[in-house]
Amino acid sequence: MRDKKRKILIASLSIIIIIFIILLAIGNYFFEYALVRNDQTTTGATRNIASDIPSETQKIIDENYEYQAKITNTWLQTVNKQNISVTSKDNLQLNAIKFVANNSLHNYAIITHGYSQNKNSVIDIANQYHNAGYNVIVPDLRAHGESAGKYVGMGWLDKNDILKWIELILNEDSHAKIVLHGVSMGAATVMMASGENLPKNVAAVIEDCGYTSVKEVFSSELKLRFNLPPFPIINSASFVSSFRAGYSFDEASSLEQIKKSDIPTLFIHGSADNFIPVEMCHKLYDSATCKKEKLIITGAGHAQSRFLAPDEYYHAVFNFINNNEN
Repeated sequence: MRDKKRKILIASLSIIIIIFIILLAIGNYFFEYALVRNDQTTTGATRNIASDIPSETQKIIDENYEYQAKITNTWLQTVNKQNISVTSKDNLQLNAIKFVANNSLHNYAIITHGYSQNKNSVIDIANQYHNAGYNVIVPDLRAHGESAGKYVGMGWLDKNDILKWIELILNEDSHAKIVLHGVSMGAATVMMASGENLPKNVAAVIEDCGYTSVKEVFSSELKLRFNLPPFPIINSASFVSSFRAGYSFDEASSLEQIKKSDIPTLFIHGSADNFIPVEMCHKLYDSATCKKEKLIITGAGHAQSRFLAPDEYYHAVFNFINNNEN
């Protein structure tokens, strides 16, 4: 009887160990797929992620995209720009391009791009800020573009890198008024940064189609792309990420960070976003206790708001900033 119980116990433990190893392998696969650096980054802004955008709407987006790309390329030929860099807390070299303002105002903007993209995808936004009199810094986020790093930070690691760019600005101009503007993962980055102890020089945050948390966005993506349930894949991938990248999916939360922020924040989202659901924007907005406004662009897919309705988009952005100047 005792031998039988022992065999059952050994068999049970063996099954548990096998299941654990399988889950670990699945989690590691997903981690490799989602968070290990991939240098096949895009160079342009996102405009075609949503597959169910009506053709008439997509035509407007494409036309505005091409127009903005044309004027941005012309601007790039003459603007005063510099290559700059900082060293991250974990000793990575992070690179950016700085567009120097044509006036002596103390206005600065830091513009952050989305997942698997690079600084070129948000240069059109930098053009708008520069035309409004801002010095603009557009970094390649860690593990993207020309910046170092093996693992994608999903905003959580990047929030500390934003502090380095802010420090760089303040060393140059202690009277700087700084706006943080991010798109998609870049939006999560600036929201996560807003929950840190930022200097009063940071006047406003503009988040465009950011997600509530890494866990929720990956869960949504797992369902959208692979039609798989979050449990136990996300849990095992988060476990792997804790050891390999230094953060878990649960802790990497824009939602929890925005609750701690006192920086005025404008929340922007497209109503037809099937990549990061618009419900996440509503949830973020409702949870924020800072001064806040929300802009939902009807019919826009993921990161398409500024191309579907550029006048409405930038009027809202600069009106919000001007109304919340220190």
